[in-house]
Amino acid sequence: MQTKLKLAVIALCCSNMAFAQTDNTQGQPVVTIDESAFTFTESQLGEDDNVAQEVTILGSNSNAYASNVGYRFSPARFKYRAFSSKYSDIYINGNPVNDAERGEFRYSFVGGLNNQTRSMESALPFEDNGFAMSAMGGSNNYNFRPSSMSTGHRISVSGANRNYTARAMYGYNSGISNKGWAWSMGLTYRWANTETAYVEGTFYNALSYFLGIEKLIGNHSISLVTWGNPTERGAQAASTDEMYWIANNRFYNPNWGYQNGKKRNARIIKDYAPAAILTWDWTINEKTKLTTSLFGKYGMYSSSALRYNNGTNPAPDYYSLMPSYNYNVWQDDPGNQTSANLQAWQASYDYLKADKANRQINWDRLYYSNRVASAQGADAMYYQQAYHDDQITINLASTLRKQLTEKSTLTGGLVLSTNKGMHYQTLEDLLGATSFHNTNTYLVGNFLETDPAAQYDVNTVDPATGKAKEVKEGDRFGYDYNIYVNKGQLWLTYAENFGVLHYAVSGRLGYKSLQRDGKMRNGLALENSYGKSDKAEFVDGGFKFNSSVNLGNGHAVMLGLGYEKKAPDARVAFASPQINNNFAFNLKSEDIFSSEIGYQLKTSWVAANLNLFYSYLKNVSEYSMYYDDAENSFTYASVTGIRKSFYGIEAGINFKVTSEFDIKMLGTISDALYMNDADITFMRSQDGVYKQDVVLNKNMREGCTPLTAASIDLAYHKKGWYIDLIGNYYDRIYLYYTPVTRYRSSNILGKDTDGNDILNRYDQAKGKGGFMLDASIGKSIYVKKGQLSINLMLTNILNNTDIVTGGMEQNRQDRRTATDDDIRAYKFSMSPKKFYANGINGMLNVTYKF
Repeated sequence: MQTKLKLAVIALCCSNMAFAQTDNTQGQPVVTIDESAFTFTESQLGEDDNVAQEVTILGSNSNAYASNVGYRFSPARFKYRAFSSKYSDIYINGNPVNDAERGEFRYSFVGGLNNQTRSMESALPFEDNGFAMSAMGGSNNYNFRPSSMSTGHRISVSGANRNYTARAMYGYNSGISNKGWAWSMGLTYRWANTETAYVEGTFYNALSYFLGIEKLIGNHSISLVTWGNPTERGAQAASTDEMYWIANNRFYNPNWGYQNGKKRNARIIKDYAPAAILTWDWTINEKTKLTTSLFGKYGMYSSSALRYNNGTNPAPDYYSLMPSYNYNVWQDDPGNQTSANLQAWQASYDYLKADKANRQINWDRLYYSNRVASAQGADAMYYQQAYHDDQITINLASTLRKQLTEKSTLTGGLVLSTNKGMHYQTLEDLLGATSFHNTNTYLVGNFLETDPAAQYDVNTVDPATGKAKEVKEGDRFGYDYNIYVNKGQLWLTYAENFGVLHYAVSGRLGYKSLQRDGKMRNGLALENSYGKSDKAEFVDGGFKFNSSVNLGNGHAVMLGLGYEKKAPDARVAFASPQINNNFAFNLKSEDIFSSEIGYQLKTSWVAANLNLFYSYLKNVSEYSMYYDDAENSFTYASVTGIRKSFYGIEAGINFKVTSEFDIKMLGTISDALYMNDADITFMRSQDGVYKQDVVLNKNMREGCTPLTAASIDLAYHKKGWYIDLIGNYYDRIYLYYTPVTRYRSSNILGKDTDGNDILNRYDQAKGKGGFMLDASIGKSIYVKKGQLSINLMLTNILNNTDIVTGGMEQNRQDRRTATDDDIRAYKFSMSPKKFYANGINGMLNVTYKF
């Protein structure tokens, strides 16, 4: 450990300078991560899809801020520099593994592989490395070679009151035998049922496995690794403060209810993405190394949901069931504040307050309603469906690293990838009904049930009756289409140490094509939904420059500049992919300018970093789907031409007070602004006609991350004891904004004296921040045949459940119709849906290594 510390001090802040000195046998720079970086709960690791998966794990051992920030602020779902996770790249053995359609990395992909993900190379946004040109939000490269993993057996048992209640792990790594063989295996199981999980009504059932083998043959190494994480879990949904208040519970979950006296969750998430990677490392000579890997994945993801047809919304926290639906509690409103309104408010409140069952899904009622409908020959009024996002991914990546001189290195690579995304909807449970048809019920009323426009798939309509195909449990309905994404990329980095100066120049050139292949002929797009669309093709790329100067006596300064064109992700590229083949209007590659300046101090007793950053993005696109009850229609919306800026200051400092006692502090103040009112194109499912408008989203902020955060850690480590007391503070937390309330055409209040429109601009909903106290205490004990470690981690000791960790504005308007003359008592604009930080929770972990 002391040797590593000395090397870090010598490196000063130029971890870039040191990368040539940290090669393993395959020539891959590796950082061994402290175990604390892998104690995340699944909600922190992005397995909770109720909120976008944006948690950041990023670290460079030479940076006091970046090496701690991802783990330290994870309970608040912190985003590094407020960037979406699609701006951070994750690699395994030098092969990119971000989602091909969304651009993000889902940490559930390596869920449970704590032992295997310890070996990782991190690259900050302007830090050259051995596997890529680093992304705007930084990049990580996991080393999954069996020869790189710590040898021996490792058994771990944990108990927790988090997403899961119990966890058991076993791992074994052989090391390299005399004959050049190495193999590794791991098995993890995580569990909680509806009674033991932290949030009532949720459950967790996940098995993770890892198996790898490697053979050294002279100056070659070949490894084959496979892993997977089959998971089934019941999810939590966000709700409004009104419902949390009525339930007297910040963790109220509307996703479940009683069926025959047992708890049943309506939203079941099933996630399994078995993957394998074949890696060939060739040490051509002492100065030249080639790494080539072939990666394959078959992802299977589904999320069920409770839906209704010709019935009332079964959600127990549906707005029309709320007391404030009857009485305007927000402002003076004589029309909605009569004595009758007040009595209706009280009746609603009394009903919801009287019994927990009244605040949950009434499954027995749904079954009864369906039996009545079936007796009358009608389709199911209520049913459970599942959205499926499956993927087949194949990536080929090759990286060549050449030591040109003692002080200069040239690294370059090629990446080719193809991805087939399969998106469809299945009928999971008829809930006691006997029939259901593949009809667009949003259109029934405006069109006859037999009208071709009202059919989700005209190709399967019964020609004799004109009725849609009858759908059985397990059948696909509603939509069924594939998305093809093909990409290629070349990148190159030249790095040199020139006296006290280290600098590096990186560049990349890429190609991406996108195409949709519809499997249903939708009645709203008869000629443009079935079969393959045209291809959208993009050429992107960019460059980065970074430099650092050793000023002596532990002082160093750095500068980073970059510009990129980033092709749009498939997630935002199509205007209404569930219906037709159209691409979003005015779809362009993003223009990204990024910059950073920094200072670092490194001595025997203090390590400090101060960084200022600024990034500007142009031509950003976003996509959303929502139900617009003012129009009684499902809506697909594409927002294009967005301009964003991200800027701020971040600082970290580690004081070594004594050899046993450290004080670690870090903090950031940043902003993440929408800079303009962007164009929106939307289509309603009632007519299939595209309309255009402008969204008044200027001065909105990136949602669901603290833009101000600070932390202090008092760390005492002595004679095998590890004690940390950590205080974290979070502030300026914005929720995801909705465009539906901000259409310019519906927010013109009048004209000013110069004839300009006076616009009504809604403030963005915010969540409350606050202080959270965490602690960890552990003991390592050397026993006769190994090492025993006991660790207790406690989070939110002060039980501050006021802190908001995520949420979104509701996609509905305060008025009942598209005009202003019928205003509801219920105010969607004042009732965003939120998630709150868990109260005091912890995990006790016992590990035995031998």
